[in-house]
Amino acid sequence: MDGAHSVALQLQQLPPTSSAVPVSEGSFSYKENLIGALLAIFGHLVVSIALNLQKYCHIRLAGSKDPRAYFKTKTWWLGLFLMLLGELGVFASYAFAPLSLIVPLSAVSVIASAIIGTIFIKEKWKPKDFLRRYVSSFIGCGLAVVGTYLLVTFAPNSHEKMTGENITRHLVSWPFLLYMLVEIILFCLLLYFYKEKNANNIIVILLLVALLGSMTVVTVKAVAGMLALSIQGNLQLDYPIFYVMFVCMVATAIYQAAFLSQASQMYDSSLIASVGYILSTTIAITAGAIFYLDFIGEDVLHICMFALGCIIAFLGVFLITRNRKKAIPFEPYISMDAMPGMQNMHDKGMTVQPDLKASFSYGALENNDNISEIYAPATLPVMQEEHGSRNASGVPYRVLEHTKKE
Repeated sequence: MDGAHSVALQLQQLPPTSSAVPVSEGSFSYKENLIGALLAIFGHLVVSIALNLQKYCHIRLAGSKDPRAYFKTKTWWLGLFLMLLGELGVFASYAFAPLSLIVPLSAVSVIASAIIGTIFIKEKWKPKDFLRRYVSSFIGCGLAVVGTYLLVTFAPNSHEKMTGENITRHLVSWPFLLYMLVEIILFCLLLYFYKEKNANNIIVILLLVALLGSMTVVTVKAVAGMLALSIQGNLQLDYPIFYVMFVCMVATAIYQAAFLSQASQMYDSSLIASVGYILSTTIAITAGAIFYLDFIGEDVLHICMFALGCIIAFLGVFLITRNRKKAIPFEPYISMDAMPGMQNMHDKGMTVQPDLKASFSYGALENNDNISEIYAPATLPVMQEEHGSRNASGVPYRVLEHTKKE
């Protein structure tokens, strides 16, 4: 009995088996992934609401004489506050979860914008228009949600501390240096064709945006991770790499916004949203996998399911944006043969002024019944002359009054 008792005591004093450590680490990694994903989803959702609030405010004040009247409205300031709050949530999410998980979650903003636009739409629609325009958007929202679920479930579990030593080690690693060399060469070639050869194709512009965006998200994760460690007590702000990453983050974000602004002037916003999301997400995940080694140690099944989630999310975003109503640009002049119900008065398609009903027009050939009297043509006074005697008066000519139809 004493021997059995001593053996039991020795078994109780043994350290826990090594199999318990990975379970604890895996549980901790999953919690961090979940926190980061929830922060990213919350941030993108709030940003989408903020943008729609500001857009609503600008639409309400479109006829105002004061170009800065929106500064005096509470709606616009509420939108600005929500936008800052959402961007802060997205920024904080990079400190918890891998870059490859956070970047694809920007599809949440596309889903939220589609739902908000459908709920608050003001125009009337017919059943056939509803089926043609909105069913594919609902299917796209469903696919995007399924893709987001797969992304969160099968995301990589790499959770390396963002210390100055680790970031410097990744920065000078040969895979990332080779990737940077390829990216710089590709960026210079695209910039040359865009600036010198006037290659204004949307793929060229959005590839420039995606290449800059990949560096933006890499530096954002480094800055957010080092700030999180500094807040926890492990100060990282005395490393020069922190300020290098911060400067790169700001510079790439500014140039990225500049190229996006140029693209928005030439192409439809829905096309920019879908193509830009696909290109930016693909290149950013590649950059994160090379710099932070996100997929090291992951099995093939998890990688394949993660890739499947990305593809499903891409398809969902494409379906959401493909049927958005395109804005019709203003055309100051139109040709006669393009006007329905009117004959071509000029053989060579000469142009005329648009209809007076338009806000930008100032002359027309159509119905003028609603024109104010100040625009009516002036009439010549009728002069009377005496012929023969004073009692006999006559009009040497007659003024013909034409009707509007004549």
